[in-house]
Amino acid sequence: MSETDSSQHSDSATPGEAGALNGAALIAAKVKLLPDSPGVYRMYDAEGNVLYVGKARSLKKRVASYTKFGGHTNRIARMIASTTAMEFISTATETDALLLEANLIKRLKPRYNVLMRDDKSFAYLLLTGDHPFPQVVKHRGARNRPGDYFGPFANTGAVNGTLNALQRAFLLRSCSDNVFENRTRPCLLFQIKRCSAPCTGEIDQPGYAMLVDEARDFLKGRSRRTQQELVRQMEQASAELDFERAVIYRDRIRALTQIQSHQGINPVTVVEADVFATWQEGGQTCIQVFFFRAGQNWGNRAYFPRHDKELEAPEVLEAFLAQFYEDRLPPRVVLISHDMPERLLLAEALSVRLGRRVVVGVPYRGEKKELVDHAMLNAREALGRRLAESASQMTLLQGVADVFGLDAPPERIEVYDNSHIQGSHAVGGMIVAGPEGFMKGQYRKFNIKSEGLPQTGEQGGDDLAMMHEMLTRRFSRLLKEKAEPGVQAQWPNLILIDGGESQTRVAREVLTELGITEVKVVGVAKGPERDAGRERFFMAGKTPFMLEPRNPVLYYLQRLRDEAHRFAIGTHRARRSKAIGVNPLDDVPGVGPGRKRALLQHFGSARAVARAGLTDLLAVEGISERIAQTVYDHFHGNPP
Repeated sequence: MSETDSSQHSDSATPGEAGALNGAALIAAKVKLLPDSPGVYRMYDAEGNVLYVGKARSLKKRVASYTKFGGHTNRIARMIASTTAMEFISTATETDALLLEANLIKRLKPRYNVLMRDDKSFAYLLLTGDHPFPQVVKHRGARNRPGDYFGPFANTGAVNGTLNALQRAFLLRSCSDNVFENRTRPCLLFQIKRCSAPCTGEIDQPGYAMLVDEARDFLKGRSRRTQQELVRQMEQASAELDFERAVIYRDRIRALTQIQSHQGINPVTVVEADVFATWQEGGQTCIQVFFFRAGQNWGNRAYFPRHDKELEAPEVLEAFLAQFYEDRLPPRVVLISHDMPERLLLAEALSVRLGRRVVVGVPYRGEKKELVDHAMLNAREALGRRLAESASQMTLLQGVADVFGLDAPPERIEVYDNSHIQGSHAVGGMIVAGPEGFMKGQYRKFNIKSEGLPQTGEQGGDDLAMMHEMLTRRFSRLLKEKAEPGVQAQWPNLILIDGGESQTRVAREVLTELGITEVKVVGVAKGPERDAGRERFFMAGKTPFMLEPRNPVLYYLQRLRDEAHRFAIGTHRARRSKAIGVNPLDDVPGVGPGRKRALLQHFGSARAVARAGLTDLLAVEGISERIAQTVYDHFHGNPP
């Protein structure tokens, strides 16, 4: 659902133009013009930041409730008082309003809404549908490749384990299409009985199609039928004294059994469901999610949504669920630990997304209740661990504030480092930490460009130029986001630079050039002979200093520095490995695997192909005059 949907109508006031009215008076003026129909409303503060996004069955009645004196919680009262502008979008139904509300909350991240955090994508299994011999692979991101998707899996370990077991049970290929087309003999996976080797004709297409159908049935929950068929085939092979074939079926049955039991609790009566359990303590909430597909437990994940401390568990869970399924297809059954006022509306909205009926319910007995109770236990334990970690984390952050003279413990620390080999494949890395530890979803990498870097004329000028480019790009973007209405840019309270006085000076110069003065910059230089524990810290207007070797804050800062270094090094290695694996012929239009192989066999290397003349290229078997001209023009700067 998007704001441009034809079923919606927008009536807006420009954020920030409060005029003479704000708060309840402004809202009362808006109510007179609102329709008695479903829609979504947004509240803005004086700086144009979105305070709250809400949906309503009746815009007029819902918004009018904010104009009443008394009866509001402190949170709502603060929100009303801060409101200087509002925007409204009418929708055809309340279900449309619910879907649009979830979309806007995830995109705008308003201060007073419940916000889902740690929203990284889940892994799926993909049974491809764009090749005569489908492959089974792990998939993340947009589902733009044809095929059948099965999931979600809560973590990489769960999907990898299932993928390995599926290969043993159904002998489906996992290689890429390019590798498949170029195989001349079976690979090792065929030798260890984890692939049927369709690439070299060890199995024909109808036989492979049967394996694919068996795997699809199993992943859709029809495992009993699949296993019974394998048992029948094994017995038939034994009766025919074909013991080698019987052993293959026996091994596949064992692999199927492993899939059915390897992930802990597997329900008997629940084939497909998501289970959500909510636990609150200390003003925080943990929502534990378990995924059950094909009668198997496919893992779990804990979420800690951001919300006002006054909100009860049902309110937090309701807001969380709408955002959770905003960009995911739900299963047929969603089990929850707390009933919600708009449970039936959510079920209707999820049914619209899935295209078939979705049940959202609170179980009170039986196996479904046991699944929710198990999720609740995990939610309680996860929140307990988080609260214990948060207490020690806040102590460390207060120590950081004391060491560097900050007014309060930093909410967001950004640490920068770069990595390269003599200037090649240069990358910069930014990691983020705060009260909740490392915020890995906020990490950023910067592919350093080779042109336009300032010439420092100093030893280590490459590092300084890279730091200059990385920080310029990062904070120019922050300034741009700050200028956009409704966008809340995430500014750091503290910047740590992996480097000494020169790197720290470059960082301060970048911020000064951009007119940024409120962010503290600190350089962390390694000790003599890179001795951990003897780091020196560089700050503007202060003599470089060291901390006591056993100071917990020093250990914490070392962890931040080491994490930034690890991230930058890993990004650099990935970029370098990718560059090493790239063949210059891959970029030549019209040259596929067959022609590339012919060129390499004729000339011996891609470099020799690049130096070859047009006549030499025409001498290669399978290379036409048109392709030879294309290859020659590609390497000699004359694009067709």
